[in-house]
Amino acid sequence: MNANFGTLVELGDSGQMLADPDQDIRGRKVLDRDGNEIGKVDDLLIDQEEQKVRLLRVEHGGLFGIGATALFIPVETVERVTDDKVGIDRSRVQVADAPQYDPEVVDRDQQMAGLYDYYGYAPYWAPGYVPPARGFFH
Repeated sequence: MNANFGTLVELGDSGQMLADPDQDIRGRKVLDRDGNEIGKVDDLLIDQEEQKVRLLRVEHGGLFGIGATALFIPVETVERVTDDKVGIDRSRVQVADAPQYDPEVVDRDQQMAGLYDYYGYAPYWAPGYVPPARGFFH
Protein backbone atom coordinates (compact mmCIF):
# COMPACT_ATOMS: atom_id res chain seq x y z
CA MET A 1 0.00 0.00 0.00
CA ASN A 2 1.29 3.44 -0.87
CA ALA A 3 -1.10 5.98 0.59
CA ASN A 4 0.94 9.08 -0.25
CA PHE A 5 -0.70 11.18 2.42
CA GLY A 6 2.22 13.49 2.92
CA THR A 7 4.49 14.00 5.86
CA LEU A 8 2.68 14.57 9.13
CA VAL A 9 4.41 16.61 11.80
CA GLU A 10 3.26 17.80 15.18
CA LEU A 11 2.43 21.49 15.09
CA GLY A 12 4.43 22.00 18.29
CA ASP A 13 7.56 20.60 16.61
CA SER A 14 7.08 22.33 13.27
CA GLY A 15 7.83 25.92 14.25
CA GLN A 16 4.71 26.89 12.27
CA MET A 17 1.42 28.48 13.22
CA LEU A 18 -2.04 27.83 11.87
CA ALA A 19 -3.34 30.45 9.45
CA ASP A 20 -6.54 30.65 11.51
CA PRO A 21 -5.60 30.95 15.22
CA ASP A 22 -9.11 29.72 16.17
CA GLN A 23 -8.10 26.29 14.84
CA ASP A 24 -5.33 25.97 17.42
CA ILE A 25 -7.28 23.85 19.89
CA ARG A 26 -4.29 22.54 21.83
CA GLY A 27 -4.93 22.30 25.55
CA ARG A 28 -8.71 21.92 25.19
CA LYS A 29 -10.63 19.00 26.70
CA VAL A 30 -11.93 16.42 24.24
CA LEU A 31 -15.45 15.19 24.89
CA ASP A 32 -17.14 12.23 23.26
CA ARG A 33 -20.60 12.43 21.69
CA ASP A 34 -22.20 11.83 25.11
CA GLY A 35 -20.19 14.56 26.86
CA ASN A 36 -17.70 12.20 28.56
CA GLU A 37 -14.15 13.49 28.78
CA ILE A 38 -11.59 11.53 26.76
CA GLY A 39 -8.50 13.62 27.40
CA LYS A 40 -7.00 16.86 26.17
CA VAL A 41 -5.62 17.95 22.83
CA ASP A 42 -1.86 17.73 23.31
CA ASP A 43 -0.92 18.58 19.74
CA LEU A 44 -2.16 18.69 16.16
CA LEU A 45 -0.59 16.68 13.34
CA ILE A 46 -0.37 18.73 10.21
CA ASP A 47 0.25 17.68 6.64
CA GLN A 48 3.34 19.66 5.66
CA GLU A 49 2.56 19.60 1.94
CA GLU A 50 -1.09 20.66 2.20
CA GLN A 51 -0.68 22.77 5.37
CA LYS A 52 -3.82 21.25 6.91
CA VAL A 53 -4.53 19.68 10.28
CA ARG A 54 -5.13 15.94 9.82
CA LEU A 55 -5.11 14.37 13.31
CA LEU A 56 -5.63 15.41 16.90
CA ARG A 57 -3.08 14.02 19.33
CA VAL A 58 -5.07 13.51 22.52
CA GLU A 59 -3.35 12.73 25.83
CA HIS A 60 -5.41 10.22 27.75
CA GLY A 61 -5.01 8.85 31.28
CA GLY A 62 -2.04 9.27 33.54
CA LEU A 63 -1.59 11.64 36.43
CA PHE A 64 -0.38 15.19 35.74
CA GLY A 65 0.76 14.06 32.30
CA ILE A 66 2.85 11.17 33.65
CA GLY A 67 1.84 7.81 32.23
CA ALA A 68 -0.55 9.38 29.73
CA THR A 69 -0.99 7.65 26.39
CA ALA A 70 -1.49 9.36 23.06
CA LEU A 71 -4.61 8.76 21.01
CA PHE A 72 -4.72 9.95 17.43
CA ILE A 73 -8.15 11.03 16.19
CA PRO A 74 -8.93 12.19 12.63
CA VAL A 75 -10.11 15.81 12.48
CA GLU A 76 -13.17 14.62 10.56
CA THR A 77 -14.64 13.45 13.88
CA VAL A 78 -14.76 17.00 15.30
CA GLU A 79 -18.37 18.17 15.61
CA ARG A 80 -18.11 21.25 17.78
CA VAL A 81 -15.47 23.48 19.32
CA THR A 82 -15.80 25.94 22.17
CA ASP A 83 -13.22 28.08 23.94
CA ASP A 84 -12.21 25.17 26.18
CA LYS A 85 -13.70 21.98 24.67
CA VAL A 86 -13.67 19.91 21.50
CA GLY A 87 -16.60 17.57 20.87
CA ILE A 88 -16.22 14.57 18.59
CA ASP A 89 -18.82 12.28 16.99
CA ARG A 90 -17.64 9.03 18.60
CA SER A 91 -18.02 7.44 22.04
CA ARG A 92 -15.19 7.17 24.55
CA VAL A 93 -15.22 3.38 24.08
CA GLN A 94 -14.91 3.68 20.29
CA VAL A 95 -11.91 5.99 20.68
CA ALA A 96 -10.27 3.66 23.22
CA ASP A 97 -10.72 0.69 20.85
CA ALA A 98 -9.27 2.51 17.81
CA PRO A 99 -6.17 1.08 16.14
CA GLN A 100 -2.91 2.55 17.35
CA TYR A 101 -1.09 5.05 15.21
CA ASP A 102 2.57 5.80 15.71
CA PRO A 103 4.08 8.38 13.36
CA GLU A 104 7.55 6.96 14.03
CA VAL A 105 7.00 3.44 12.64
CA VAL A 106 7.79 2.22 9.16
CA ASP A 107 4.30 0.95 8.25
CA ARG A 108 2.61 4.27 9.00
CA ASP A 109 0.75 4.17 5.64
CA GLN A 110 -1.01 1.00 6.72
CA GLN A 111 -1.63 2.32 10.23
CA MET A 112 -3.12 5.57 8.93
CA ALA A 113 -5.39 3.73 6.48
CA GLY A 114 -6.55 1.44 9.30
CA LEU A 115 -7.27 4.42 11.54
CA TYR A 116 -9.43 6.16 8.93
CA ASP A 117 -11.18 2.89 8.09
CA TYR A 118 -11.96 2.30 11.77
CA TYR A 119 -13.55 5.74 12.13
CA GLY A 120 -15.54 5.21 8.92
CA TYR A 121 -14.16 8.16 6.98
CA ALA A 122 -12.64 8.16 3.53
CA PRO A 123 -8.97 9.06 3.95
CA TYR A 124 -8.07 12.60 2.93
CA TRP A 125 -5.44 11.31 0.46
CA ALA A 126 -7.97 9.18 -1.48
CA PRO A 127 -8.97 10.37 -4.95
CA GLY A 128 -12.14 12.45 -4.83
CA TYR A 129 -11.95 13.06 -1.07
CA VAL A 130 -14.53 15.60 0.05
CA PRO A 131 -14.19 16.97 3.59
CA PRO A 132 -17.34 16.75 5.74
CA ALA A 133 -19.49 19.90 5.57
CA ARG A 134 -19.35 20.35 9.34
CA GLY A 135 -15.56 20.01 9.38
CA PHE A 136 -13.92 22.52 11.70
CA PHE A 137 -10.56 22.32 9.93
CA HIS A 138 -11.64 22.51 6.27
